[in-house]
Parts: sequence; C-alpha cells; structure tokens
Amino acid sequence: MAGDHTRVRDDHDEDDDDRDHTRDDFTTGTDRYDLILDTAGNRPLSRLRRVLAPRGTLVIVGGPGEGRVLQGADRQIRAALLSPFVGQRLTGLMSTEPAADLHTLARLVGSGALTPVLDRTYPLTQAADAIDYLRSGRLAGKVAITI
Repeated sequence: MAGDHTRVRDDHDEDDDDRDHTRDDFTTGTDRYDLILDTAGNRPLSRLRRVLAPRGTLVIVGGPGEGRVLQGADRQIRAALLSPFVGQRLTGLMSTEPAADLHTLARLVGSGALTPVLDRTYPLTQAADAIDYLRSGRLAGKVAITI
C-alpha cells in the first residue's frame, strides 16, 4: 500500500497485486480504478484521471502545500471546476479538527492505545533530507523530525 494512494481490491479480483506501491508509479500502468484517494498530492491531476475508471471517483485530500495564495488547494479547485464536464467525479476533502478531538488523540497516543505509523525519523540537522524524502513520494507512513 502506498503512502499516498490506497488500492482496495474486492473478492472478485483474481490476480495478485504484487507491485511495491512505495516505488512503482501506479499511474503508468493499465489498471483502472473506481476510487483513488490522493492524500499526498504528488501526481498531476491528468495522470490520476488517466487511470481513473470512466465513472470513477477521485478524492483529493490536501496538497503539496506550495503556492503563494492557495497553498496546494489549487488541485482541489481545478478538480471541482473540471468535474461537471467529465464523466468522472472529481472532488476534494478539507477538514478542520476541533481542539477537543486533538486532545483526545494526544491522550490516546500518550497512553499507548494509539500508535502513529512512522516511516522515518530525522534529526533536526537533517531536515533538508526529510523534505527531500517527503517530495520523493515513497512514504509508507509519516516522517518526523526530532529536536
């Protein structure tokens, strides 16, 4: 499973999916997907649409965080503007977390009841390396910088 896209297979799929989604770019293959949940924003909208089924759904969660005004939300806006004109459903998902929910999560993590998935940890002196790894799109979890 990739850090930025999840492929869900149903019981009717007969072939095994033995690709390493942390290294292989699924948008270059011939498979078509009914649902793509894009949480990293590191692939162009056109490439995601190419592997999306004709009536499939693309949900863009967040973005790369670049841009002076839109801070990465431009892909979500472009998808929403394009969606009425294509057979695919293109949508974005933005959320805000209430402070109480964040306190609950912190308590669960602190007690050990919830464990975040960390792919890699970098010391502060290697923050540039951590950013390069984030941009590579090979994540299989979160990246943390220790101070």
